[in-house]
Amino acid sequence: MRLTKHGHACVRIEDDGAVLVIDPGSLTEPAALDGVDAVLITHEHPDHLDVDALADALARRPSVTVHTHPDVASKLDGIADVVTTVRSGDRFSAAGFDIRAYGGWHAVIHPDLPRVVNLGFLVNDSVYHPGDSFDVPPDAEVDTLFVPVSGPWLKLAESVDFVRAVNPRRAYALHDGLLAEAGLTLVNTSLGRLVDCEYARLTPGTAVD
Repeated sequence: MRLTKHGHACVRIEDDGAVLVIDPGSLTEPAALDGVDAVLITHEHPDHLDVDALADALARRPSVTVHTHPDVASKLDGIADVVTTVRSGDRFSAAGFDIRAYGGWHAVIHPDLPRVVNLGFLVNDSVYHPGDSFDVPPDAEVDTLFVPVSGPWLKLAESVDFVRAVNPRRAYALHDGLLAEAGLTLVNTSLGRLVDCEYARLTPGTAVD
């Protein structure tokens, strides 16, 4: 599989000509959806779901399927005919990729703010995208973890503990579009020192195998 990190929270996965995109949001460049076959949406926040960009991509490729929680699907009335709803614990196929859904809730931003649903997605028993959560897949050996590193709902210690709990072979920064350069340097240096696996931040558009 080829993994491309796009803006902020978006990851594009390609294998044998199939293209799967996770969380193309408002901070993601439109090219992330070029040639897409299936889209996974972890939750409803606009930095993870750009409804207009998704509709534009579907207009170009009507065969695209979208997979997300029913609460998110209810906000996609304009493309409802291509949306398949999934819940935590489900295992399903999207564009030929084997997907397992985990978790259930967005991490707490503040007790006074209502929480929204959030699903983490494990692709081909190998690549894990948790959305805005630190939910650890309990029965999986994750090879590649995308770890959230910034946001109003997390602190660095939680990112470190999440990587340690998942114990992947390698981890890449996720949810990094809110940090200035100085913040990125601090976070990346600290994570690199504190986790027990290969860690890096991929600049948008960078691909790895």
